[in-house]
This record gives sequence, structure tokens and C-alpha cells, in this order.
Amino acid sequence: MKLILTQEVSGLGGPGDVVEVKDGYGRNYLVPRGAAMRWTRGGEKQITSIRRGREVRDVRDLGQAKGVKGDLEALTVRLPVRAGAGGRLFGAVTAADIVDGVARAGGPQVDKRRIEIGQPIKTVGTHQVTVRVHPEVTASVSVEVFPEA
Repeated sequence: MKLILTQEVSGLGGPGDVVEVKDGYGRNYLVPRGAAMRWTRGGEKQITSIRRGREVRDVRDLGQAKGVKGDLEALTVRLPVRAGAGGRLFGAVTAADIVDGVARAGGPQVDKRRIEIGQPIKTVGTHQVTVRVHPEVTASVSVEVFPEA
């Protein structure tokens, strides 16, 4: 099955890429989640607009990516959250929360789709989160979750 990716899919490609995948993976996973659309001649014309939007958001080159990585790794993101007794959160910390925390800490602008949270963050404490800055560069960000007063 030939698809056009509309967002980044790890191990497959980025927005605007035309990929060939197994029918079941495309039909049951990528298309329903909005990560891809079926390839057609009309859809081929949309690729240029998708790629243009991607270029605006992407880090330009490897040197800039390494600079952004250094900025991110120097930050400690502090997130106040509602927590119950014993340090368990009401809900979980999301990628959008981390993006807001990075912005409040004075860090660079980060796309929430590039943040990889291993296990859901549901407890108070310090957690490590990975940010894919560039296809070849990943940054590890320290996120400190504490109960709000």
C-alpha cells in the first residue's frame, strides 16, 4: 500500500514522505490515526505543502541540532502538578506539558510530536525524557515533577 505521511512516524519517515507499507499496517494503524493518507495523484500535489510546513518546523542542519541539544540538556524542566498522598499524580504528564515547561524554563521551541516519554509519568520526582531534535540527534531532558502548593 502506498501512503503519504502527514506526521513523523519513527522508523518510517517524516511528513510529506511517500512510503510503501503492508496493507494492514496502513489501513488499520496509520490512516485511522491521521499519521498518513492514501497516495493518489491529487494527494501528490499536497506533498509540496506538507513538505513546506515541515521545513519551517525542522531544525536546519546538524550543527544547529547539536546547539539545540546542548540548550535542552542544560535545562531542568520543573512541572507543578496536582498530586495525592504518596506522590501519585491525578492523571499523567503529557508531551504538551513538557513543551510548556521547556518554554517557561527559557529553552528552545520544541514540537510535542518529537518528545518521547518512555513510561507514562505518573509520580512525583525526576524523570528523563528524550527529544528527537534531528534524525541524527536526540537530547535527554530532565523533568522534575513536584506537587503544586
